[in-house]
Amino acid sequence: MHQTVESLSTWLHRIERWTVLTGAGVSANSGIPTYRDRTGRWLRVDPIQHKEFVESEAKRKRYWARSMVGWVGVDQARPNSVHYALAALERAAKVDLLITQNVDRLHQKAGSQGVVDLHGRLDQVICLECDELESRQSFQTRLLQSNPFVPDYQHIARPDGDADVPDNYVERIIIPQCRHCSGVVMPDVVFFGGTVPRLRVDACVESLSSAGGLLVVGSSLQVYSGFRFCRLAEKLRIPIIIVNEGETRADGMATLKIEQSAMNRLVAAIDQIIPSQESKSA
Repeated sequence: MHQTVESLSTWLHRIERWTVLTGAGVSANSGIPTYRDRTGRWLRVDPIQHKEFVESEAKRKRYWARSMVGWVGVDQARPNSVHYALAALERAAKVDLLITQNVDRLHQKAGSQGVVDLHGRLDQVICLECDELESRQSFQTRLLQSNPFVPDYQHIARPDGDADVPDNYVERIIIPQCRHCSGVVMPDVVFFGGTVPRLRVDACVESLSSAGGLLVVGSSLQVYSGFRFCRLAEKLRIPIIIVNEGETRADGMATLKIEQSAMNRLVAAIDQIIPSQESKSA
């Protein structure tokens, strides 16, 4: 399998319309850590499960204590060259839909418009009782007002706005309730063990069914919610191009796999088929 910029740019040029699937590797250069190493090995403690969050107040307190500190890093993160290059590919009418497993909204900040946030979005919260939405910035303000001992804490960033915090933070934290019904509030994301809404999956399937190829960027595809689209692409007999630092679950299905300096090679390949000033514009 060739791994040159030229072969990648050839494929990007040859296929008229792509469905793009992105993962944590896309946002790594924006300061948001990835979940796994190059071999797909998990790099952190087990993440909170949907069932745990819903059923356990102690788990919710642990989540919000860590997220209250970690959110700052996500909120301040800015798109990098890969986000901008993919947005340029969309403006050049080469992208039918961009499916992202990330919850950071950096694709939208870079200018991509046809985006499905497969696992939700961290910039808003939702009430489990009445479905009332609130911006995360507003909820963050209420969190800090309820927990004034937190603001100056220096954190170690973890994926998806998580952070390591002292145990006494978890013990002391007070979680604000829904402003509308006083119900339990959770981030508007799909936790591990949760279910991606059917409408989102259907939109992704519809795009892939009419696309000329699947371009996977920055994902190890270890989670089935993303890997399923590789299986569908294989069933549809369309090319699967994978650009990722390290192994993926779908390497055996790939028409082309770019691994070494993967993100830089993708940006370079897009620059070859789109004027460089276009791929770097916000």
